[in-house]
Amino acid sequence: MDSGLSCVAWLGVLLILGLPLLGLVPIFGAGLQASAWQLLWADPQVMPALKLTLFSASLSTILALLLACALVFLFYPAKTWQRLQQQAPIFLAIPHAAFAIGLVFLLAPSGWLVRVVSPVFAWTAPPTGLITTQDPYALSLSLALLLKETWFLLWVLTGLINQQWLMKQSLVAQTLGYTRWQAGWQILFPQLLKPLAWPLLAVFAYGLSVVDMSLILGPSTPPTLAVLAWQWFADPDPSQQLKAQSLALLLIGLLVLGASCAYSLYKLLHTLLARPKGRRKRAYGTFIFKPLVKYLVTLPFWLSLSLLVLWSLADGWFFPQILPANLGLNAWQKAELETLLLTLFIASCSILISLPLALIWLEWGNKHQAYLYLPLIIPALPFTAAQYQIALLLNLDGSLLAVIWSHLAWVLPYMLLVLSGAYQSLDARYLLTAKTLGYKTWQACLYIKWPLLLRPILAACAVGFAVSVAQYLPTLFVGGGRIETISTEAVSLSSGGNRSTLAIQAVLQTLLPLLGFILASGLSRWYARRHPGLN
Repeated sequence: MDSGLSCVAWLGVLLILGLPLLGLVPIFGAGLQASAWQLLWADPQVMPALKLTLFSASLSTILALLLACALVFLFYPAKTWQRLQQQAPIFLAIPHAAFAIGLVFLLAPSGWLVRVVSPVFAWTAPPTGLITTQDPYALSLSLALLLKETWFLLWVLTGLINQQWLMKQSLVAQTLGYTRWQAGWQILFPQLLKPLAWPLLAVFAYGLSVVDMSLILGPSTPPTLAVLAWQWFADPDPSQQLKAQSLALLLIGLLVLGASCAYSLYKLLHTLLARPKGRRKRAYGTFIFKPLVKYLVTLPFWLSLSLLVLWSLADGWFFPQILPANLGLNAWQKAELETLLLTLFIASCSILISLPLALIWLEWGNKHQAYLYLPLIIPALPFTAAQYQIALLLNLDGSLLAVIWSHLAWVLPYMLLVLSGAYQSLDARYLLTAKTLGYKTWQACLYIKWPLLLRPILAACAVGFAVSVAQYLPTLFVGGGRIETISTEAVSLSSGGNRSTLAIQAVLQTLLPLLGFILASGLSRWYARRHPGLN
């Protein structure tokens, strides 16, 4: 039985992750041709797009790291930190595309912030010279990536700072006269960089290859490299396809280059901080900096969510009105909910397949599983293009089965990421005692181990569900444009359409993950009340 389950784990991983890696072979083969690179560099859009991509991905990654660390060093473990932790699941559950749409409603020339100040400048129409979204420098895209990735890194940091050795070092530094702020940056920050290496690489990879947020917030003439590659992949012209394949390789090369530069900076930082001067400095200005940082990472999310809800209920909301004159459900009554049901079905199938596979892998698979996180590290566009190559080869492109399979490449690693820590920290003596009483390994897991891990299992399901709902590129590529989910519908409407309809899609895209987290929390509490001995 154990060997059979081990074979199931390996087969599942090979089908989900191994096949797309094989799909990279033809992309590498075509993209490495000299003619493909000549075509690529001859295109006048490539160099400006390269600069925009490197700027937005690098700036958002660096600032997200600094901002997440600043939140920890300023507020941990005060009451403000507890409030931030309570809000974190909500902000993490908001899909990137939905948040980008909310930022458009907030920052656009006809957005809410401009409406608030319009009486001061006597504006009766949106100012034509004001460019706040889709700006040519990708600043709005960088801001959106910064805010979203700050919460992801803060989630990772939460697990790291609970380690006792780090907190002991901070406490010793404070007893020696260093402020908490100074101890954080001089003592904790250099040590946190190493365990943050893989999460930071994933953040940088996402910034390089993000398409949905770039279409909503990013510049369009030229667009970022990921949008450019996406457009060329969709073009039937063979020369455009060649450029797309070489551009996919370029994105991987940029990831390697970014990782090399980051490693060099890491070594330089350690050299500079190896011999601290021992000066104790008071943290001047933190009483102003604290509320500024706190509201910077929370207020845009709450405003964006509020505007999404208001636009979905507005019966006409014209500039310069700060609030809609009338609210109603007319737009909701006209909304087509087929995409909602299809999204719900795809996300449910994804977690129903990924959960048993993740549990089997953690128990009977290879314990050294860093390669399972490749989809989180490799830029999404070349990986999705590889999935499309496999779907074409198997004649499954455009099918619902292929779309579910494509989602698993991201759902499974995220679920493993959530589960692995709790799985490894569970006392092994529970399983050993069960075996001595005659239980087989699978029976001990089914009746003892997995019920003890119900809370992290439900959390992993909620995370996996949210990840599937947010998938845009795999659905678009592998689905061949024939499978419409809430994510694809929201992005397509963002290029031009009724704002109320767009807001409804964004609200639905946000509600589904939130409901998943609420359901997971509710089931966890219900089970804990029924089985108090497992708490």
